[in-house]
Amino acid sequence: MPLLLIKYPVFDPIAIAIGPIVIRWYALAYIGGIVIGWIYARSLLKNTKLWSGPAPISLIQLDDFILWVTVGIILGGRTGYVLFYNFPFFAHHPAEIFELWKGGMSFHGGFLGCVVAVTWFARTNNVPILSLGDITTAVGPIGLFLGRIANFINDELWGRAADPDLPWAMIFPTGGPVPRHPSQLYEAGMEGILLFTVLAIMIRLGALKRPGLVLGSFITLYGVARIVGEHFREPDPQLGFLWGGLTMGMLLSIPMVIGGIIMIVLVLRHSSAKAAPADR
Repeated sequence: MPLLLIKYPVFDPIAIAIGPIVIRWYALAYIGGIVIGWIYARSLLKNTKLWSGPAPISLIQLDDFILWVTVGIILGGRTGYVLFYNFPFFAHHPAEIFELWKGGMSFHGGFLGCVVAVTWFARTNNVPILSLGDITTAVGPIGLFLGRIANFINDELWGRAADPDLPWAMIFPTGGPVPRHPSQLYEAGMEGILLFTVLAIMIRLGALKRPGLVLGSFITLYGVARIVGEHFREPDPQLGFLWGGLTMGMLLSIPMVIGGIIMIVLVLRHSSAKAAPADR
């Protein structure tokens, strides 16, 4: 065994236990992502310099939206996991669909749940859909970062077998004796820290003044980051590798990249068309 091999720091997946009440790190990741995201979103709405005039969404509307998006994330994430990742099992054990404490959430399903929540709330409350989507995705990397850290703590979704000489390779308790990539940390860095940083810089440069630009950028960049991350992540055992060595995460992310690029192009064209008369 290489001397530099990092020993996996075994964590207790239960963060707080008071009698029969048990709170897991994974649940805290969701709660923390929503709360911190809400605080960050409020700060973006309060900063009028980031918008072309007053922010198109009020703080009261944002506060109301939090419940909607939370429901969308949970229902969409669970539904996506059931349909995309383990449908045969749940078809035979439908009661376990509701046992969320056993784990099993899909980002792509959660994202679709957010899309439904954003669209429904925007139409119900006369809020611009694209601007609400921009705010939602601007804070999204916070939850993604915390979620991937929770995956690491839970000793789940670990990476593929790594070169034994890789200094940061780890042997996970449930991953056998093989040194593996800590792919959860890779994804936390790409989908969380890097994506948040890029979107934050875009926002400071005026991206929120072009409705849909942050949303399109998030969709594109997340898709790319996920595809890259999947090259280091062990596929789900019930699925394995699919067509041409692709994984389910890759297949679900490819449409995101394509759709995100199309959205960015349309937003930039629309912005150029609006600015053209003033430039003549």
